[in-house]
Amino acid sequence: SLLSMPVIVGLLIGALMPPVFCAMTMQSVGITTAAIIDEVRRQWREIKGLMEGTAKPQYGKCVDIATRIALKEMLVPSILTIIAPVIVGVVLGKYALAGFLIGALATGFVLAITLNNAGGAWDNAKKWIEAGKFGGKGSDAHKAAVVGDTAGDPMKDTAGPSLNIMLKLMSVISLMLAPVLMHFGGLF
Repeated sequence: SLLSMPVIVGLLIGALMPPVFCAMTMQSVGITTAAIIDEVRRQWREIKGLMEGTAKPQYGKCVDIATRIALKEMLVPSILTIIAPVIVGVVLGKYALAGFLIGALATGFVLAITLNNAGGAWDNAKKWIEAGKFGGKGSDAHKAAVVGDTAGDPMKDTAGPSLNIMLKLMSVISLMLAPVLMHFGGLF
């Protein structure tokens, strides 16, 4: 029954997973971006002739930073995605795990569509203004659109698409765990 305590507890825990996951992925984008900006600024300061175009930047360092930090920052959300269904299933039982999946799918689906559409809209709004609408480049509308696009890019490129992977991974882990949970009651 959807009104049983284990299902409701699992539903609430599952409904919290997608927002927490998205917050972690968007924070990792911010941390990675800040590290790349620091490296680019260092190169502008230290490499003579870079401003004039006579020297080449060290592209490899930025790629290395992006790869290294992105992988490091995605460890916690990935581990959380793998461990959460196992903990819910083992500790709270099979009915709580079913509620967990329902809650995660319900909020994750809506959140993924919202993040993808809003991020894309902010990106397109900036491009539209840069094409000459609302005063074009340099206008107050353009400055606002750049700020919106700064939040929109991680939404449409990272948080929204990665929710699909999170939901699939939690579902597959739950399916693999189902035979074990059939003979294990959990707390409820």
